[in-house]
Amino acid sequence: MKNFTGYKCSLCGTEYLPGQVTYTCPKDGGNLDVVLDYELIKRKFHYEDITSRTESSLWRYLPLLPVDEPAGDSTPLHAAGWTPVFALPRLAEKLNLKHLWLKDESRNPTASFKDRASAVVVTRARELKSEIVVTASTGNAGAALAGMSAAVGQKAVIFAPKSAPPAKVAQLLVFGAKVILVDGTYDDAFDLTVKAADEFGWYCRNTGYNPFTIEGKKTAAFEIWEWWLQAHRDWHKKDSPLDNHPPLTIFVSVGDGNIISGIHKGFKDLLALGWIPNMPRIIGVQAEGSAAIANAFNANTETITPVSATTLADSISVDLPRDGVRAVRAAKETGGTYITVTDDEIIKSIAELGKMGVFPEPAGATAYAGLVKATSLGVVGSDDPILVMNTGSGLKDVKAAMQAVNPAPIIEPTLEAVKKLL
Repeated sequence: MKNFTGYKCSLCGTEYLPGQVTYTCPKDGGNLDVVLDYELIKRKFHYEDITSRTESSLWRYLPLLPVDEPAGDSTPLHAAGWTPVFALPRLAEKLNLKHLWLKDESRNPTASFKDRASAVVVTRARELKSEIVVTASTGNAGAALAGMSAAVGQKAVIFAPKSAPPAKVAQLLVFGAKVILVDGTYDDAFDLTVKAADEFGWYCRNTGYNPFTIEGKKTAAFEIWEWWLQAHRDWHKKDSPLDNHPPLTIFVSVGDGNIISGIHKGFKDLLALGWIPNMPRIIGVQAEGSAAIANAFNANTETITPVSATTLADSISVDLPRDGVRAVRAAKETGGTYITVTDDEIIKSIAELGKMGVFPEPAGATAYAGLVKATSLGVVGSDDPILVMNTGSGLKDVKAAMQAVNPAPIIEPTLEAVKKLL
C-alpha cells in the first residue's frame, strides 16, 4: 500500500491518515476519497508500464490501487475486470451516430460491474484481517461480495430487501454467504448493515460508505482509457478523419452514484498522473422513479433530496443515494449531464440490445435508454464517439427480461404445425 497516503473528505476537504478513519468523514459524514501518492507513482511508472502488462483483469492496474495484490492467482477474485468493448454499428445507424460502442460488464465473474468493487474490498478486508464482511444489496453488490469472498474463503453476510429478484438471491446463497432478507427497502437494509457492522465489528462493504468500493470501480475508467488509446492508434493507421473527433462521451446508469463516481475518480487519477490530456464527458442516466441525483443536478445543487424510489430496475432503485454529491460532480466536472428515462424505455432498450447479442439487466439497459433520449434531445451529435456501459446480465432478472419480448409460441411436435405457424 506504498502508493496510498490517506483519505480526503469530498465535502469539507479534511485529510486523514490511513489508520485514522475507516468509512466516512467523522466531521460531516462526507464520502472519503482515497488519496494516492501521484508523484511517487509518476517517478516509478510510465503509462506504458501499465499498458504493456499481460494481466487481463483489474489487477493490471495494481500500481494505481490502494491495496496489495491478493494471494493466489487462479481464483475468481483475479478474474474481475478487463471486460470487452463491442461496436454497435446497426444501433449507431439507427440513432444517426457514427461511432457507438458498449462495454459489457456482464462478463465479470458474478455477471455485474460490482465485482470490481468487491474484489478490492475483499482484498482490503484480508489485509485488515476482518473475520466477516457485510453489505446491503438489491442483489448485484451482494452477489459480487459473496462470490469474491467465496473465492478466498472470506465469510460474508448480505442484507437484501425481500423484493430482490430470485436469481440474485440464488447467487448469494450458492456462493455460501449468510443471506438475510429485510422486510423493507434497500435503504432500510443499508442502515441495518451499518448498525450491524458497528455492533459486531464486521467490515462493511456498503456502496457510497466504504471508500475502497470506488477504488475498484475506477478500474473501468482505466480500461476505457487503454481501449481508447488503441482506438486512436487504429484510426491513425487508417488515416481516419477521426483525428479531430470530439471527446469520448460515456453513458452510465446511476442509482446510489458510486459507479459514475468511480469512473470519474479513475479519469481524475489518470489526469493527475498526466496520462490523459482531458476528461471524457460523463452522462448519468436514472430511472424517472428513482432520480434523486438527476433532480439535484438539474436544480444545480449538491443537496440530495430523498425520493420514494419506484422502478423495475432494482439495481438503481434508491431512495437516498449515498454517493450523490460525487455523482453530481462526475457529470458537472466533465461537461456531462443527467437524463431520466421511464421503465417502458428501459424495457424497450433490453430488447434493442438483445438484438445486438447483449443481454442486459434493467439497470444495464438504462444507460442505452438514456442515449436514445439524448440523441432525440440533441445532447449528443452524430460525430460524438459514444460508449455505453452495460452494468449487469439480464439473467439476473429474467422476469423483467420477459416483459421486453413476446412469449414463445407452443405448438404440436409436427411439421404441419411448424408450417402453420410460419
